[in-house]
Amino acid sequence: MILAAAKHLTRRKGLASWFRQWALLELGALSLYRYECRLIPGLLQTPAYARRLFTDQLPPLGDEQIKAQLAARLERQELLRNRPNTAFTFILEEHLFLRQLGGEEDTRELIDHILKLSELRNVDIQIMPLVRHHHAGLDGPVQMLETPDHQWLGYLEGQEHGQFISDPKVISALQMWCAGMRSQDLSLDDSKSLTRRMRGAR
Repeated sequence: MILAAAKHLTRRKGLASWFRQWALLELGALSLYRYECRLIPGLLQTPAYARRLFTDQLPPLGDEQIKAQLAARLERQELLRNRPNTAFTFILEEHLFLRQLGGEEDTRELIDHILKLSELRNVDIQIMPLVRHHHAGLDGPVQMLETPDHQWLGYLEGQEHGQFISDPKVISALQMWCAGMRSQDLSLDDSKSLTRRMRGAR
């Protein structure tokens, strides 16, 4: 099943060429960790949020390109439910919600979606609050995953490129940063409470 999905993914339109290798690794990962301070991660985005990102992209995308990228992103999101034995951990900065990309209605929809995903047993979503003036993730976004043979790999994504990391020394540093962030963000329950407050719920 994973092999078939991998063959499909290598031909999938809508995924950036520099990201496809990491997307292939995600298919078999035992655990996946992501800290994000720029945008809601693709695995957690609603169609409206993703479409807004693609619509605002520069250079501009054509309608067919937007359609292909949106379809690829939504298909990739199936990982969260199709890989129940994979542990997914996301740490998101509070300001990602306060920006209200797409407006208030889209943001409420996004929050509802993320709260629903946080109920999955294999998905942890935690918030780094604005009141945390200093924390271990200030150097920028980080992605890490554990392969089936228990090797840890890292990935850093920039504008039009991605960087894979396998050097043990760098991986060790990334793991320390990740552990630091897990100790500095809100607990799972407190993260849900803050997310509901940002939506306006009580």
